[in-house]
Amino acid sequence: LQNFLGGFDVKALRAFRVLRPLRLVSGVPSLQVVLNSILRAMVPLLHIALLVIFVIIIYAIIGLELFSGKLHRTCFSGDGDMMDNTPPCGDDGFNCTELGNDMVCNLYWEGPNSGITNFDNFGLAMLTVFQCITLEGWTDMLYHIQDAMGNSWQWIYFISMVILGAFFVMNLILGVLSGEFSKERTKAKNRGDFQKLREKQQIEEDLRGYLDW
Repeated sequence: LQNFLGGFDVKALRAFRVLRPLRLVSGVPSLQVVLNSILRAMVPLLHIALLVIFVIIIYAIIGLELFSGKLHRTCFSGDGDMMDNTPPCGDDGFNCTELGNDMVCNLYWEGPNSGITNFDNFGLAMLTVFQCITLEGWTDMLYHIQDAMGNSWQWIYFISMVILGAFFVMNLILGVLSGEFSKERTKAKNRGDFQKLREKQQIEEDLRGYLDW
């Protein structure tokens, strides 16, 4: 066997012992219902994941067209030093003179979150849209865009993205899991009722056979 394995470390197979607790699933009916619900929901969840990706791509393309390169201006002092924790600025957005008369709005700033959160290319745009859909700092992103471009219509983009992406599409996942769990629980209940009926019939048959004897 050792020659067949070619020096393979058999001790590494002991790592699979961590899967032993999974045997508890067979003894706990409620866990069986939950796991079966998740497994049966895989295909619908895949369809929802494709829908989420489609929404992210659409909003990333729109954001790329509307906000590309808009988050690289911020407030600099008269000697060219960039102030710490200053928001983006723009001609129609945040006015740097609010921080001091010698402050000017100028290039170049890497952008919020060390330049990761922006719409400069398709990849970063998708990452930014995904962040907003998860509701993690989407208001900060809205305020950054408004500081850079003004607050006339930009809120429509972010509010519609949150409503469609977070409140509607993401909640479909919970809806699918809830529906599959309800179906699986009903099946488990029916199996339990059927088992009880079979046991009752078996007891009656045994009793009838005893009386006939």
